[in-house]
Amino acid sequence: MTTTTNDVIQLILDDHRRFEDLFRTLRDRSSDRRKALDELAHLLVGHAEAEESKVYPALRRYKQVDDHEVEHGAEEHAEGNIALLALMEVEDTESDEWEGKLEELVSAINHHLDEEERTILNDARETVSDERRAELGEEFVTERDARIDAGCGTVEYVRELVERTKDRVD
Repeated sequence: MTTTTNDVIQLILDDHRRFEDLFRTLRDRSSDRRKALDELAHLLVGHAEAEESKVYPALRRYKQVDDHEVEHGAEEHAEGNIALLALMEVEDTESDEWEGKLEELVSAINHHLDEEERTILNDARETVSDERRAELGEEFVTERDARIDAGCGTVEYVRELVERTKDRVD
């Protein structure tokens, strides 16, 4: 993904908007749903793993960034992965099952995006310096892209990820 900023907040928001674009494509029966799902899976997993390994630990050091919200964000990533896997395992992209699993995924991810933007990202915008946000942005993009390049969006990897993180989900 190309961008003109390295502010971690803007980079995360840019990914969020891309998720929303991909959801629109996935809802369109005339689109190549498998291709869009593959892109979404890689970006979603790479994004979440980069947040959890690079961004969330750094933000926990700031008093104004709510530690509970950061932990909750990781729980919501796990919930999103469960919904992603359920959709990835549906064979027929024209079926009612596909439509239902897609809406479950969209609901889970949109809920997370809304909460993360209102809490964690707004808190970080107010308390983290521009310089530190730029450093975190570089770390985030490097980690996200490395995970995407490593194939983090394959059904096998998502299945493994769900198994590893199932204890996070209430």
